[in-house]
Amino acid sequence: MNVENAGENYRCLICGNEVRVTKAGGGELVCCGQPMDRIE
Repeated sequence: MNVENAGENYRCLICGNEVRVTKAGGGELVCCGQPMDRIE
């Protein structure tokens, strides 16, 4: 899932890392070798 907006939150379903986007560049966030899931 590509990052679209600043302020989005993402979580790794494997290790539990969470990331908040401060500047959207349109790329994909990856952790533990898999794409991160956007959380609300």
